[in-house]
Amino acid sequence: MPSPNFIILYVDSPAKSGAFYRGLLGLDPVETSPTFVLFVLPNGLKLGLWSRHTVEPRAEAAGGSGEIAFTVDAAERVDATHADWSGRGLKILQQPLDMDFGRTFVALDPDGHRLRVFYPGSE
Repeated sequence: MPSPNFIILYVDSPAKSGAFYRGLLGLDPVETSPTFVLFVLPNGLKLGLWSRHTVEPRAEAAGGSGEIAFTVDAAERVDATHADWSGRGLKILQQPLDMDFGRTFVALDPDGHRLRVFYPGSE
């Protein structure tokens, strides 16, 4: 059975979103065109940013109907990442808090896609 290894987000402007994710991930894209930007993360996962104006078939859902989750290695890293992303001007949807699965917060990318940072478990 195939294993998922590629996330595609539909974005308003691949160039703008590409610059956002370049700064957030600290990586340069491996592919850039007017309608698509591709990042390959160190763990092999691919993140594609595709113009929602050119994707076929037409995308109906807007940002916010799913999440990209970033696991960190300590609860303190949740708070440190929150401080970093807040300082970068990301819109914070949920401030850091402890939930039943661990410490977490949620930010939004320029297209309203949810970015959840979390540390699973409690200390």
